[in-house]
Amino acid sequence: MKNFTRILTVVLAAGALQAFAQNYPVRPVRAIIAFPAGSATDIIGRVITQKVSELWGQTVVADNRGGAGGSIASALAAKSAPDGYTLIINSNAHAVNPSFYAKLPFDALKDFVDIMPLVGQPNVMVVGPGSRLRTFGGFLAETRANPGKINFAFAGLGSGTHLNSEKFKLDAKIDFTLVSYKGSADAITDVMGGRVDTYFSPISAGLPFIQAGKLRALAVTSAKRASQLPDVPTMAEAGVPKFEFILWFGLWGPTGIPAPIVSKIRKDFGTALADASVREKLLVLGNEVLVMNPAQFRKFVESQIADTARIFKAAGIKPQ
Repeated sequence: MKNFTRILTVVLAAGALQAFAQNYPVRPVRAIIAFPAGSATDIIGRVITQKVSELWGQTVVADNRGGAGGSIASALAAKSAPDGYTLIINSNAHAVNPSFYAKLPFDALKDFVDIMPLVGQPNVMVVGPGSRLRTFGGFLAETRANPGKINFAFAGLGSGTHLNSEKFKLDAKIDFTLVSYKGSADAITDVMGGRVDTYFSPISAGLPFIQAGKLRALAVTSAKRASQLPDVPTMAEAGVPKFEFILWFGLWGPTGIPAPIVSKIRKDFGTALADASVREKLLVLGNEVLVMNPAQFRKFVESQIADTARIFKAAGIKPQ
């Protein structure tokens, strides 16, 4: 009789939780965005959450909490109530920060439920219109013949463009001089002006200048060619086998959100990402929707954290 009562209690509790999840959300949901207004994370997050708000009939409040490479937002999200009413939209900074900072007030794996990936975009290696570097193969040949001679811009220590550059150095077994900039805008300006040789530009930042003939694209960093630049080879095609690097964005929540609610969030964000108008807005910005099941996304996040640690260690980058 006691066993029957215990089983009945569990069944009733599970049923109540499932019903609660079906009604979720009954009030506005806060989506913490890990970078400032106008950033790629912000723009992508707002395009998606606007559609989710329509689906839910509840406002998804975009709450920008930029600073410290997204770690301020992550700390806030990790300490939030695990009820599904606080989520966080972050970039691959989620996987960079564990190696970049010596001390974080959260654990990127233990303190978060990996809800789902959102989108990814490649970087595109660009040079100025008058550059002597005409092809990616030419770049490789000159760099190998003159180690350290070519200057390579990156948008701040620990950024995706920095990580991409260090990974390229390591995997291609080449050497060039890295030059730090405050952001993509400054780096692109100096590449166009010939003051620095090249840059791994996020495709969303570089595409308008490529289309206007102010930058020349040598290669993209994704595994397959970018739909916006179909004539530009991947780095793997052009001379660095198996090389791949994308800027990616995902959705997390604090550990402990009930599984039925996580499932509903995943389902409804997936519906938003499948919407034709949402996909078009994201594609214009250079983004492709990423599709992974929960286990695949978890494995992906773990692999990204491990690969970042490998790259930083090889580059001699000490935690800040």
